[in-house]
Amino acid sequence: MNSLERVFTALRREEADRVPILEWEIHTDVINAIMPGATLFDFIEQMDIDAICVMEDVIYEDVEPGIKRDHFGILRDFRSMSGLYWPVPLHGIIEREEDLDNYVPPDPHDPRRLSSLRDAVKHFKGKKAIIYMTLSSFLYPSFLRGMVNLLLDYKLNPNFAKRLTNMVVDYFVELEKLAVKAGADILADGDDYCGKNGPFMSPADFKEFVLPGLQRVVDVARDHKMPFIKHMDGDVWAILDMVIETGIDAINPIEPAAGMDIGEVKRIYGDKVAIVGNIDCATLLTFGTPGDVRQAVKECIHVASPGGGHIISSSNMIHRGVKPENYVAMLKAAKEFGRYPIRV
Repeated sequence: MNSLERVFTALRREEADRVPILEWEIHTDVINAIMPGATLFDFIEQMDIDAICVMEDVIYEDVEPGIKRDHFGILRDFRSMSGLYWPVPLHGIIEREEDLDNYVPPDPHDPRRLSSLRDAVKHFKGKKAIIYMTLSSFLYPSFLRGMVNLLLDYKLNPNFAKRLTNMVVDYFVELEKLAVKAGADILADGDDYCGKNGPFMSPADFKEFVLPGLQRVVDVARDHKMPFIKHMDGDVWAILDMVIETGIDAINPIEPAAGMDIGEVKRIYGDKVAIVGNIDCATLLTFGTPGDVRQAVKECIHVASPGGGHIISSSNMIHRGVKPENYVAMLKAAKEFGRYPIRV
């Protein structure tokens, strides 16, 4: 069974030969500490990781030292950037309805948007699972409007909030369709809605303003008979039923630092979705020992993997602070303890 088959088997909630492994991002510092000079592609191949995840390629315009403008026109602060996907937006740029009237969204057909995806397809098609992660109905609307303003709009100016959100979702839906044509195997959504104490909005507001856009990006996968993975950090219990009802195939990352219990999620929802997670990258992989990591992987597999439907990953990503030896320990333990059949 190759990596692509292994991931698809898990997404069907069946047992593969072993529990698959994926990460949304692996920081270059960690890669170079483990395999000096290796590219991400080299690392995934040599370390026998089963999937590669790519997002759109954002072309930034320099504004001043450390400040760049993204394709949506949002100013981003790179001065404290750690090399991850999300340089901090400085402020919203749509302050009034007139600003939205005059706003021109980016062109999803710009060929530069999917250059990383095309490279991944060329390198891994048919061998590794190629996941294209988009966004949908919350993060970019909050970047364009400012999160506080957007949440206030949900109460004070709901039509404006929906109009802004739909404009953003239109862009990502079209980008998804192009990603399917370019050869992606799996679609995913990376919008976050929650902190460690619950959602940023009420469940009712989530249902009215955010869920319809998520449904639209999930429907692209449904229309193309492709699997769909939903990533959302934080304590997601209050909205998890609604998210799963959109028809997703897997949920990620089930963040332990937010009190999410992967065994409980598997028990309640394991007959509906696959589970992707959840080795803690906030504390364990950053400050623990390889022995600690090995034990955590063993425990995670024993509660989440029996019967299939589990893909092991960190609780977010392999960020710059992760100890390289801990990530190596995680990968080795996943392959050691994740062989089927798994006996508890």
